[in-house]
Amino acid sequence: MNASAPPPPTVRLVLCDDHAVVRAGLRALLSSADGIEVVGEAGSGEEALALAARLRPHVVLMDLQLDGGMDGVTATRRLTSGDTTGPRVLVLTMFDTDADITRAIEAGATGYLLKAERPEELFTAIRDAASGRTALSGPVADRLLTRLRSPAPTLSTREHEILGQLARGLGNREIARALFISEATVKTHLGRIYAKLGVETRAGAVAVAKERRLLA
Repeated sequence: MNASAPPPPTVRLVLCDDHAVVRAGLRALLSSADGIEVVGEAGSGEEALALAARLRPHVVLMDLQLDGGMDGVTATRRLTSGDTTGPRVLVLTMFDTDADITRAIEAGATGYLLKAERPEELFTAIRDAASGRTALSGPVADRLLTRLRSPAPTLSTREHEILGQLARGLGNREIARALFISEATVKTHLGRIYAKLGVETRAGAVAVAKERRLLA
């Protein structure tokens, strides 16, 4: 008679969220999940890096929006770059814009989950992330597929110029001076650029432009 297979190893998890109440809720929720152990909590990106170095978790459950200091995308990039023995990062956030998803995935996140997910889906995603499998919320997967199926946006020559100035970190007044146009014209073009790229912020426009290789 064959012996039963040994249970999978327990997933060691670090929580990173700047709200203590959210962390407490997640810890309580995850205490009911078989095979998952919360070994640490971080309230900032810097704390997450320090805990990961000390505790060697399998997964860091990362919020994107962290008040003050290092944001979740930067922390994700630091956690996943270089050392192949580092933790997997599973993003857990309320934000599902194209720019947020793109930045997180490019930074090295193994998965991207929304906080509206059911507990069972969160548990499965954590286990999948620990095994190196991609874990995406349904709406996030839909957005990525839509993006892949959509043709690249067509920007005018002037929009390309303004996008290039954005990537250099210039403000509206500086862009207007550099291109010899008015600030009002810059704002008009920015609105069109945001609409074509499906973003709402300057950083989002630059992130999507880099992803789609729209910058020279």
